[in-house]
Amino acid sequence: MNKPKNFVDMIHNEAYLEPFRENLITSESLINDFGRTIELLNGQWSFTIDPYDTCLRGKWWQEENRDKQGAFVPVDYNFKDWELTTVPSCINLQKPEYFWYEGPAVYTREFPYYEEEGNERVYLKVGAVNYEALIFINRQFVGRHLGGSTPMFVDVTDFLNKDIGNETNRILLVTNNDRKPTQVPMQNTDWFNYGGLYRDIGLIRLPKTFIADTFVGLKKGSGFKKIDVKVSVEGPEQSGTASFEIEELGIFQSLEITEGEGSMVLDAEPELWDVDSPKLYDVVIRYATDTLTEKIGFREIATRGTEILLNGKSIKLKGISAHEESVIGGKTMTEAEIRENFALAKEMNANYMRLAHYPHTEKAARIADEIGMLLWEEIPVYWSIAFTNPDTYSDAENQLCEMIKRDINRASVIMWSVGNENADSDERLSFMSKLAIKAKDMDSSRLISAACLWNKSELKIEDRLTEYLDVMGINEYFGWYDPHFEKLIKLFENSKSDKPVVITECGADAPYGEHGTKDELWTEEYQENVYIQQVETVRKIDYMAGFSPWILYDFRCPRRTNRYQQSFYNRKGLLNPEKTEKKLAFRILQDFYAEWK
Repeated sequence: MNKPKNFVDMIHNEAYLEPFRENLITSESLINDFGRTIELLNGQWSFTIDPYDTCLRGKWWQEENRDKQGAFVPVDYNFKDWELTTVPSCINLQKPEYFWYEGPAVYTREFPYYEEEGNERVYLKVGAVNYEALIFINRQFVGRHLGGSTPMFVDVTDFLNKDIGNETNRILLVTNNDRKPTQVPMQNTDWFNYGGLYRDIGLIRLPKTFIADTFVGLKKGSGFKKIDVKVSVEGPEQSGTASFEIEELGIFQSLEITEGEGSMVLDAEPELWDVDSPKLYDVVIRYATDTLTEKIGFREIATRGTEILLNGKSIKLKGISAHEESVIGGKTMTEAEIRENFALAKEMNANYMRLAHYPHTEKAARIADEIGMLLWEEIPVYWSIAFTNPDTYSDAENQLCEMIKRDINRASVIMWSVGNENADSDERLSFMSKLAIKAKDMDSSRLISAACLWNKSELKIEDRLTEYLDVMGINEYFGWYDPHFEKLIKLFENSKSDKPVVITECGADAPYGEHGTKDELWTEEYQENVYIQQVETVRKIDYMAGFSPWILYDFRCPRRTNRYQQSFYNRKGLLNPEKTEKKLAFRILQDFYAEWK
């Protein structure tokens, strides 16, 4: 169809997004950056919200302010005069008027780049953007990423100015946290929809041929006496010899790389990593001119009947669920805040944390490796995803792959979860079983799970997805959403499991300081009594392998509109939002975990 002669592209073109459907940044370009130097681009960026998507419609990224005859024309932006915002951060917490904002926003800044060697490659790493990001460098479209909680890596070598005297480079990101029915998660969730560039961003310099991906861990079923090593490389030198070193174990081994891949199994007897003794070894891999360093803990996680085994010994997962949430920073959590969360969990005698409902920052798993905390990591296939949409599945699978590739060497991570609280439909079974199979194919060293719902009509722990899972997660809120607690006892009596079961959620709301009788809703005493009944019931179930109530501390949630009791917070936390005060139920869980074996 011919365009009308008075067609104005910026205001009449509703297909303006089509040019950006290409160049999708996926897990294929994700690289292992543990131990690598990242030149951070954090700091002050020019910023504006862009609710009408005018940047993309009007091609601001091209920075054209003259017509074909060279005359200046007015434009709707001026990068130098925009407000400044701190990166990383969440848009919603930068100004009161942005608190509820959802939609496009534009970030831009200039940075210098001086090429150190003529043969280096430069990758841009963006830690996370909720939920979509378009990246432009020096007036060129670099790529698009989907998924709000996993990192994007993209080779930007050819986009950078390298001419002497022209080392200034402009980077521009368009972010968009619109909630959509076909994305992962979809538009209906139970947490606050923070937007923006909320994790670190920076450049990583690499040689032309570099170590792109690694797996180093105990070989499952080897009696803890063999180490599995897998290495992949990118670049022109696809075949050659790599070196693999763990000096503390006296391992200095050559590894042949063929067509970019190499693997071997080594005899070794490392000290095993566990929650009481989180031993980490320095691992060094060299190939061509590249060197990659890792810190690896060697442990084995497995199941036997209804038990979970850590290093061959039965273990109860004594845990708590947690969102990536800060009163001050939203999803932009500092290392100190992450360590505080783990310290609080350890204070309640927990050995495990469920990181819900999306991949948290990689800093969490790295800290958990160091301090000895087991982790459940999850992708946001949450509630009613568009299970029949192939693009939605591609989005979910890519987020799963990015999460696994990012954290595959973290000893603390024992469970990959493919979703949460989805109705057991045929479409959901097809969608999520494929994810479970994909996770197991990528990483057979860990357990696969999902947080499932129970069969309400038969009062039974039952879900067809169980066939594809190693561990069955169950969310139940007896004593709260279902006030008839006696039904939980009946649920367990009706259920027979040949796999480990973990109660992934339970609990009740109570604002800190709200007191009354144990029968009065919204009081700390009511919440405490729910916990008393839960732990007394759970301790009697022989197939119960773990417990992670909902949730460590209160968190923001727009659906919680009871102004007196909730005020846009989910109040099921065992602490207040600031984590300064413990509710009565904290002690119940603490005492239970001290003696549960």
